[in-house]
Amino acid sequence: MLRALVVALLLANIVFYTWSQGALDGVLGTRSIGDREPERVNRQVRPEVVRVLPPGAASAAAAVGDSASNAASSPAAAVVATSPPLACLEAGPFSDAALTAAQAAARGALPDATLSVVKNTTPATWMVYMGRYADLEALKKKEEELKRRRLSYEPVRGNAALTPGLSLGRFDDRNDASKALEQFAQQGIRTARIVEFTPATTSQMLRIEKADAALAGTALGLKAPALGKGFAPCAKLS
Repeated sequence: MLRALVVALLLANIVFYTWSQGALDGVLGTRSIGDREPERVNRQVRPEVVRVLPPGAASAAAAVGDSASNAASSPAAAVVATSPPLACLEAGPFSDAALTAAQAAARGALPDATLSVVKNTTPATWMVYMGRYADLEALKKKEEELKRRRLSYEPVRGNAALTPGLSLGRFDDRNDASKALEQFAQQGIRTARIVEFTPATTSQMLRIEKADAALAGTALGLKAPALGKGFAPCAKLS
């Protein structure tokens, strides 16, 4: 029994020594030197295309890769992400006669632009008015009367036709001015009346609703007497 054990150990040592020398690599399928160089290098696929990037560049490359992957899966989203915003530009305001000349100048310099005319109407303002007084002394007497009645007022400014005179209030709607006048009449103010302080006005703007970067750059740099101050970003869309 002891002899058989000694023979088995001797055979095992012989097999291990033979394997450690690499003689049995092709037979057993297990390499004696393990998975080490240069054998692992020899198994590389196209190692010449591999580049080592610094951490910052690696992060940026990963972000670009993610964006490209998302764009490929959603073409519409890719178009939105890469398309620059379109600008709204306008020139003016112009009167009816000036608008015709402005349109001609813009079409000549910007043949690819789609032009539209935008009209903005500013309503008239109304005033409950007292005056016009013959002189400053008469104005002062009326002010003293209003003070005794504890009524608010202010001297009229900015309208030569109504100076010297007093304003008991300004209104955007004539009906509101009429209601105020009735209340003043009930308080004993008989000489006040309603006047139009500023008339309604209509301004006309020449607009390019959607201008790409190239068109916007040309329009903003356009100088033509007929266009006044030229094109500028739209104050507000209407």
